[in-house]
Amino acid sequence: MTAPKTLARAAGALYLLVAVFTIFAGVVNTRIVDPGDAGATADNIDASATLFRVGLVSELVGATAFLLTAMTLYLLLRRVNQLVAAAMVTIVAVSVAMQSLNLLNQNAALRVATDQGHADALGPAASDQLTLLFTGMQHDGYLIAQTYFGLWLLPLGYLVVRSGYFPKALGVLLVIGCCGHLTDVFARLLAPEFGADISAFAMTPAAIAELSFIAWLLIRAVPDPDIGTRSPAAARPGV
Repeated sequence: MTAPKTLARAAGALYLLVAVFTIFAGVVNTRIVDPGDAGATADNIDASATLFRVGLVSELVGATAFLLTAMTLYLLLRRVNQLVAAAMVTIVAVSVAMQSLNLLNQNAALRVATDQGHADALGPAASDQLTLLFTGMQHDGYLIAQTYFGLWLLPLGYLVVRSGYFPKALGVLLVIGCCGHLTDVFARLLAPEFGADISAFAMTPAAIAELSFIAWLLIRAVPDPDIGTRSPAAARPGV
């Protein structure tokens, strides 16, 4: 059986990869896609096709690492509550499936923007609009998948609080982060301009919670090497 401390650090490393690859993909899309200008977006994708492909692959790698993170945390926390731990992995699996399939929209935008045949068949303006449509669908699909990026923090926060392996405040912060994700998603879907204005504020608790959790897993891991042989209630992290 893999030692709990090893599982904790492996989960932390995988979660860090999720953050790095996903943020990189987001930065690439933000720099290349101009939501208000179809021609500029198509030209940018055509001129930076390799970078756009790297961004796509980066997000796919991040999604894979996300699923592996949840599976590793399941092995670490299933003794706390196996049903809740299974629900956590299920939510992540749904989000990863949605995120991965959504990359088809990004790939379609890339193909339309870089294949002259589409411009010849549809006309340059229509081809550019089609490229912008696909990038917009990719953005909206990622936003919908973010619902589950938030929801998985709810069972995770519960497990963190009940485990005794981590500070309870960290689990509470993860639950607050869940609420931040959901606020961001529904605000941007129901009132796009208002949602954009409050997005950074809504997402701040989630960012703090997830980065704190990653740091704890990597630096502190779990409190004792023999934690796997003790009941969660008996295990208490040092301060």
